[in-house]
Amino acid sequence: MDRKSDKEGGSNKARKILLVSNGFYPEISPRSYRVTELAKELFRQGHEVTVISKFRDHDYNGFLDEYPINLKMWGSSKWPKIPDLKNKYWSFLCRGFSRVLSILFEYPAIEDMFKVKKELKPESGYDLLISFAVPYPVHWGVAWARTATHRIAAKWVADCGDPYMGDVLDSFRKPFYFGLLEKWFCRKADYLSIPLDSARSGYYKEFQNKIKVIPQGFDFDSNNNMLKQPDNEVVTFAYAGSFLPGARDPDSLMEYLAELDIPFRFLIFTNKPEFLGRFVNRMKDKLLVYEYIPRDELMKVLVRMDFLINFDNNTTRNSPSKLIDYSICGRPVLNIRRVFNKEDLVAFLNRDYNKKMPLPAPVGFHISNVSRSFLRLIG
Repeated sequence: MDRKSDKEGGSNKARKILLVSNGFYPEISPRSYRVTELAKELFRQGHEVTVISKFRDHDYNGFLDEYPINLKMWGSSKWPKIPDLKNKYWSFLCRGFSRVLSILFEYPAIEDMFKVKKELKPESGYDLLISFAVPYPVHWGVAWARTATHRIAAKWVADCGDPYMGDVLDSFRKPFYFGLLEKWFCRKADYLSIPLDSARSGYYKEFQNKIKVIPQGFDFDSNNNMLKQPDNEVVTFAYAGSFLPGARDPDSLMEYLAELDIPFRFLIFTNKPEFLGRFVNRMKDKLLVYEYIPRDELMKVLVRMDFLINFDNNTTRNSPSKLIDYSICGRPVLNIRRVFNKEDLVAFLNRDYNKKMPLPAPVGFHISNVSRSFLRLIG
């Protein structure tokens, strides 16, 4: 990707930019990738970049040697954690208690609001401040710290991954009082950035004029999707991501695959392996389940697949960022909804991809284009 025109649409002078996020390198999450790639690209363009994130026990010397940004971290959590006990009955109670605290008080993520406010107290003079959710208490902390006399930056963009009060994926709706916090930070932010236009309906009408659509961004060779066809002896496919009951739910697909008496290999990279426990023994070497691996390593695996699986969110308000990686890989994608078409699956297993999922062109997600979209908001 040619970066010669990276500053077109705005001033060529270096800008002072502050990124505030819970997620950052080397964490494996969509938020971490979004912030990390943006910080690296803005530095490459010659801007002065500061990142404020939570404390991680990680040696950043190698990263900062290559990308000498200003990295500041708020202290490790002081609030008590809910234990995960081995006894299944106590473990069930602890998980239930943790879920109740999360729903009613946004615990433990609510601590980020206080941490962010404290970290922003000495910060000022920035051209652009971008805060990233999830978790949303990061935005709340910025709203608390940014006052009429302490602006921190000329412009504040609150970058929102999935809607908060308008979230339809969670089994429980957010309590009404969190709507007051959402309206509070939306009122104070200059812009709200969202990854796709169809998510607009997840936000309050009075703030629609502040919304800017800025997709997830990655640094990649624009010719990556012109790779040679894989040469797997047995049809091999993969899924990378989490699972959600009733939305990204693997049960119907896995039940069908477990009964198929044809050769295949299905690789799954997930942080929710418990969803697959009962299928591992039934499918044996046909199903390979792995923990998350770094994105660069994952991409090397995905490009070797015959095809890829996407479990549909069944809503237009949320789109998994993995679809960008899938698009970059150039592999056909089978979209699995709550009720999926078994004939389409069989066709894919026979390497017939006529019913592949349409994906947007990768170039729109290149980090150089995404960074320009943010910089244009400075004015």
